[in-house]
Amino acid sequence: MTGGSPSGPHPVAARIVSRLVEMGESVAAAESLTGGLVMAALTSVPGSSEVVRGGIVAYALEVKAHLLGVDPDLLATVGPVHATVAEQMAVGARWLLGATYGVATTGEAGPESASGQPVGTVFVAVAGPGEVRGAALVVEGDRWTVREAATEAALALLEESLEASAVEMSR
Repeated sequence: MTGGSPSGPHPVAARIVSRLVEMGESVAAAESLTGGLVMAALTSVPGSSEVVRGGIVAYALEVKAHLLGVDPDLLATVGPVHATVAEQMAVGARWLLGATYGVATTGEAGPESASGQPVGTVFVAVAGPGEVRGAALVVEGDRWTVREAATEAALALLEESLEASAVEMSR
């Protein structure tokens, strides 16, 4: 159910937007694999303009390096589908768009591998105040299934990061 539906906004995104409003924080995205699906989910929520700063779809290596600040040597060494690349993309989105949190996706959706990584390899990351979190998953299925799973994983990681920050702030 990526991006919401005619019956309403994406449920995880709705919780995220509500939490960000509550906390007075904001979010930005850098998406490769998902091509804007994370932002579509977040902006499916009424009132999201209060907390969503923007998103960048960064398919090309040059965009990842020059716009988001991903280390070009890292890209040359490991390619675009790597945990550290996702983390650097999240940090770059956060910095470039002036958000409290940056979320990023990268991976191989197929049907054939363009990166040398197996189809279904996905990395997501969230950069927030003082912390960068990442997650890796392997998804079986067609291109849409991989992209949808990556979107759901990115949103879940963002929600976890917000919950961890809320706990930390309450101490």
